[in-house]
Amino acid sequence: VQLQASGGGLVQPGGSLRLSCAASGRIVSINGARWYRQAPGNQRELVSSISSGGTTNYADAVKGRFTISRDNAKNMVYLQMNSLKPEDTAVYYCNAEISAVDRDILYEKNYWGQGTEVTVSS
Repeated sequence: VQLQASGGGLVQPGGSLRLSCAASGRIVSINGARWYRQAPGNQRELVSSISSGGTTNYADAVKGRFTISRDNAKNMVYLQMNSLKPEDTAVYYCNAEISAVDRDILYEKNYWGQGTEVTVSS
């Protein structure tokens, strides 16, 4: 099982980006999922989360600007980022509890995707 984050890039202040997190392997389901970010010199911080039932939560710094969503059929989690600010510049990581099958045994494990870099600058 792997998580693959993508969609980062360079964007001007006020712009938008959509990050994607794809789970691959013998996936049964993505359960809780989160996006974290880590800016240079800072600790990794939780940006947003979404439960298996679709309940969402956001850090105060991104409320009203970012939207987390999921597509269970495609084993995907997204982060739509609007009205981006320079302080949103960071490496963004997806994290999720995934139920999967290995040798006919069902298990759940927490996985991290590799980071995708977001730079907000004019």
